Amino acid sequence: MASVPQDIDAPRRQRRSRGNVSILLNFLGSMNLAITLLVAVAIASVIGTVVQQNQPYEDYLSKFGPFWFPIFDKLALYDVYSATWFLGILGFLLVSVSVCLTRQTPGMLREMGKFREHQQERSLRAFTNHREWQTRLAPDEVEAVAARALKYNGLRMRRKDHGDAILLAGMAGSSNRIGYILTHLAIVVICIGGLLDGNLMLKYREWTGDLTLETRNIPVSQIGEESRIPPGRSSFRGMVNIPEGGGARVVFLPLRDGYIVQELPFRIEVEEFRVEHWDTGEPSLFESDLIVTGDNIDEPIHHTLRVNHPLIIDGYAIYQSSFGDGGSMLSLRGWSLLGDGADPLDIEQRVSDREEIEIAGNSLILELTEFETFNTRRVPGVESREMEELGPSFEYRLRGADGSAREFHNYMRSVEIDGRRFFLSGMRTAPQEPFRYLHIPADANDRPDTFFMFNDILSSEERLRDASERGAAVAMQEFGLNQEELVPQVAATGRELVRQLLDEGFGAVMTDLEARMASQGEEGAQQSLVMFSRLVLERTLWEAFSDALRAAGDDPDRELGESDQMFFQDALSTIPALAEYGVPLFLELDSYNHRQATGLQIARAPGANIVYLGCALLVAGILLLFYVSHRRIWCWIRRDGERTMLLVAGSNQRDPLTFERKFAELGEEFDTRLRAAESESHKSRQPPGDA
Repeated sequence: MASVPQDIDAPRRQRRSRGNVSILLNFLGSMNLAITLLVAVAIASVIGTVVQQNQPYEDYLSKFGPFWFPIFDKLALYDVYSATWFLGILGFLLVSVSVCLTRQTPGMLREMGKFREHQQERSLRAFTNHREWQTRLAPDEVEAVAARALKYNGLRMRRKDHGDAILLAGMAGSSNRIGYILTHLAIVVICIGGLLDGNLMLKYREWTGDLTLETRNIPVSQIGEESRIPPGRSSFRGMVNIPEGGGARVVFLPLRDGYIVQELPFRIEVEEFRVEHWDTGEPSLFESDLIVTGDNIDEPIHHTLRVNHPLIIDGYAIYQSSFGDGGSMLSLRGWSLLGDGADPLDIEQRVSDREEIEIAGNSLILELTEFETFNTRRVPGVESREMEELGPSFEYRLRGADGSAREFHNYMRSVEIDGRRFFLSGMRTAPQEPFRYLHIPADANDRPDTFFMFNDILSSEERLRDASERGAAVAMQEFGLNQEELVPQVAATGRELVRQLLDEGFGAVMTDLEARMASQGEEGAQQSLVMFSRLVLERTLWEAFSDALRAAGDDPDRELGESDQMFFQDALSTIPALAEYGVPLFLELDSYNHRQATGLQIARAPGANIVYLGCALLVAGILLLFYVSHRRIWCWIRRDGERTMLLVAGSNQRDPLTFERKFAELGEEFDTRLRAAESESHKSRQPPGDA
């Protein structure tokens, strides 16, 4: 007879498998895990609140610096609520609470319907809160008294016979258990809403290579399909700037160091944008007149959009978020700083455009980035000044052939500082740096022309030669030297001192003169040589200044006053700083044609209503948990000889101290009701006519 092989280890493996599943379920449904995950979500939410989300990476680099910026970037702190680790925590929390809810809900629902009418007298006496009465009333009378007392206190009852005794089991506040279920269900619902709004599909498409970040600043029409998301039902939150008279059918979703284009099922056009300001310069009101059209919109929607009053269209929320320049046309005058005698450049360019500029054989890319007509602020670079209106300003970048760029912030009008007027020009080499402002003195016509003419002469070898020879002749005459054959040599010394002045400043020139003259004979001769060299420098500079006045259309032969002397000194202080300007071109704003743009934030959050539902469930659950008390009362009624014994016991696990006081009040009520029932029973047993 053939034997049948048996797998004697199969039951053991099944038990081990069931044991592993049980361990996993116990871990997932544990309170410790749920609390840990909730704390992690809370910490992440705090980070997402403190760190402004989805801003340009340049802003984060400027704020956190080169050390912390890449660390925070690796941790995805710039987009916390869509970070993989945050969504993973939400998913894990969803599973954990769901397991806990699935395991505990059936038992709680059963517990809500259990009156525990199988209690015995001995067990009731073991309760901390219990009390006993002996009465002449019959058991049915005591039962009636107990039933009325329990009903009066809002308890539902069940009656059960225990042979020679009767048990009334009362229960109230069983909806407290519903509170537990609702709070856990609320967390599940909120996690589902958070995951729906977590851009899971976008992350999946990016992970599979179906979606590519766009990092270039190019027109929308040139962005490929690999960087676009068609209209759908997914969640997103993005920005779009639309100029007056323009429209858009897309929104830009910032993502790390690039962006994605989200297409919309409708088109938004901006008829007009309006902005008003407080006296402090802060905007008091800005609003946009919009026209929204689309295939699913029967009639065009005309709407005035204001801050905190979004327009909702088919689940898409449109918010008035910001405003800026919409492509204003600027007329600029470009002054060369090379001393090549070139006439100023006339440049017509629109804000946000790029244009190549040729200056002395050098090619520069001009990028106009911002234009503001209203600037109420303190004068840059000047301390202890009140806020004042500084007029229009514009920002731009000048990019060299190697790709490096410097940013500039220039004001159109001059400002008054210590009784003199200056044009302000800020420069910085990186976005995280503050602007350092150059103060260019304004001439008698409130123009920078004389200053740039003066700088051009000093920087030009040929034009400086003429000024230096005249200056040398005047200096020699004032010093009592009549040797004309020495004029070229003295003029050469003057030009050398001017070049040193342009590179190092006036203080460095005098220090160097004193050092060089220290070895030239006796002390008196040294001082004379220093004084003569300084006189040659001053006269050369003054002759160059006279040439600048003439070139600027002023009369150099007129009697120059104190204001001219101050302009001359301010110009000499400013010209050496041009070496740090970094580019051979200064741009002056001549006129402009302003065009505003509105900044709209457009969001679609299909999980928002689910999150709101979860919040409502959470509030309801917390109210039931904390303000509804689940209490039980048992009344044990038994005939004991000629008397009836009533034993009342109660329990409340959530708030035993408060229940102890309530149970004492219930005992007093039983006293009152029993005495009243005994009195009524005694009267009913008296014969008629007895007093």
